Amino acid sequence: MPAKPKPVPEGTHTLAPHLAIRNAAKALEFYPKAFGAEVLNVAKGPDGKIMHAELKIGDSKFMLHDEVPSIGSPGPETLGGSPVLLNICVEDVDALWNRAVAAGVKVAVPLGDQFWGDRYGVVVDPFGHRWALLSHVEDVAPEEMKRRLDAAFAQMAQKASA
Repeated sequence: MPAKPKPVPEGTHTLAPHLAIRNAAKALEFYPKAFGAEVLNVAKGPDGKIMHAELKIGDSKFMLHDEVPSIGSPGPETLGGSPVLLNICVEDVDALWNRAVAAGVKVAVPLGDQFWGDRYGVVVDPFGHRWALLSHVEDVAPEEMKRRLDAAFAQMAQKASA
């Protein structure tokens, strides 16, 4: 008798994004170039569109498919953007940032050291998905975090009133 399969397969995390993309075939070329993703498997429908693809960045898997707005699965281009932010945390964010920019992402938030202790920036891929690229560079004590947060809000208020 075959062994019972694991409910959460080896190498799979509890939560994994599944992206709807207007041109999933182009995404399968772009994500390896921009983020070093590994394409694990691809299933195409009779029309040649991507029904399901599984990729991996670092130790995390994600999935994607061609958008199908008629069944409630539109991509960000159809929606006019995405409110979702996907985080990629790596040892060398500067290298990943440069790779992604060279591959053609748009910079939404420039890469920089942030008050909460991350070197962090946000890019938008050619399909409308938003990605935060980061490395944790400093552990910030709660009291210091509060001081920095208050200072950041004060600076924002100053800019807003100028």
